[in-house]
Amino acid sequence: MIDHTEGGEDMQIMTDGPTLMLSGDLDVRSTGEVRNAVYDHLRHHDGAITIDMSEVETIDLTALKVLAVASRFALRGGQRIVLRDACPAVRRMLHLSHLIRFFEVEREAIAV
Repeated sequence: MIDHTEGGEDMQIMTDGPTLMLSGDLDVRSTGEVRNAVYDHLRHHDGAITIDMSEVETIDLTALKVLAVASRFALRGGQRIVLRDACPAVRRMLHLSHLIRFFEVEREAIAV
């Protein structure tokens, strides 16, 4: 696992192979560093990259738009972005903004 950026108190970005792990608040204040990390990750990994959202506490529309544009860019290059373990609040924003159509969304398996 590699710490990808210095990140402020509100957002941390870690990498583990083709997975970016975000934690904290994903909002307009952190979109620049997240955008840079996503595009850098796309340059260094073929196929799908996964953005683990399990530790993202809040997200705003600006951040969702940044991720949607990156996903569209990835698709044009033969890649894709998969969102993993988005909390209910993040999934709700994806649906309310109609940006869900730009992503493949993985959910955590339910324990039986």
